[in-house]
Amino acid sequence: MVRIYKHLSMEERNVIHRCRNEGLSSRAIARLLNRPASTVTRELARNTVGKSYDALRARHQSQARRRRGSIKLQTDSKLFARVRALMAQGWSPEQIAGRLRRMHPDDPGFHVSHETIYCAIYALPRGELRKELIAQLRFAHKTRMPRARGQDRRGQLPNMTSIHLRPIEVAARLIPGHWEGDLIKGAGNRSAVGTLVERKSRYLIMTRLPDCSAQSVLEAFTARFRHVPACVRKTLTYDQGKEMAKHEELARRLKIDVYFADPHSPWQRPTNENTNGLIREYLPKGLDLAPISQGYLNAIARQINDRPRKCLQFETPAEVFAREVISMKSSVAPQT
Repeated sequence: MVRIYKHLSMEERNVIHRCRNEGLSSRAIARLLNRPASTVTRELARNTVGKSYDALRARHQSQARRRRGSIKLQTDSKLFARVRALMAQGWSPEQIAGRLRRMHPDDPGFHVSHETIYCAIYALPRGELRKELIAQLRFAHKTRMPRARGQDRRGQLPNMTSIHLRPIEVAARLIPGHWEGDLIKGAGNRSAVGTLVERKSRYLIMTRLPDCSAQSVLEAFTARFRHVPACVRKTLTYDQGKEMAKHEELARRLKIDVYFADPHSPWQRPTNENTNGLIREYLPKGLDLAPISQGYLNAIARQINDRPRKCLQFETPAEVFAREVISMKSSVAPQT
């Protein structure tokens, strides 16, 4: 019968590390691991420095022997320090890998795949560093339940323009200035925060609301949109929530066209739905949003806008939006 050799896992090396410190013999450790004693003896002989065996060092040395080369993402490397710093800013491994390759196209020392980053994190021995990095990982595939089920009981807003009448160019994301809007509700739906996202750049604006009334939404959206150049203020797509009952006044004030998605159709506003999922990492469900200041909301938006996005070729929303604003302003500037 052919026996298949299985390499020691990081967990097994941690057991060897702990038991060695407690003074257990190689045979005793092997019985705990259900391994041949020769496996433990060979592991200790290969990876003990002086009288000390370290699980993480043993893993690195083992991988170096198998790969016949150096391991790129070691905890004492400059690359690991850079990855750790960017994760502390809320960046995902995929964003980090893509951005580093974009920033250092000619330096392979900064080229690392997101899978390598994940593997390096989960291969760390149990301790504060491992706990810290795992806690900073963002889980992207969060499911969201429909906002309501059954018959739509909200009634119709007056003079709505359907999303089906929206220009085709909006769906193509070829031209900036087309926005999606929504409210993030707080505990018991008694408080809310307004969110506005530009479709092409994914640029986010957040606004504090004193309540969920149509008048509050009108005033808050008007105030925030007036800080946006008119050249990138073309359309707004929203759901059929009662908070948009004053949409005609909003359109008149801002000279913007407002369109409404079909009931229970969040996929018709995908940019906003995705962004709201990112915001929920900072403002989790069940949180009372009334005490949240506009300054704190600005800080959340700034952090999200400064993260590189795969859909933007690892540029940030802030970079793309700024470039689009400059381009649009130059295209409408009077010729001299």
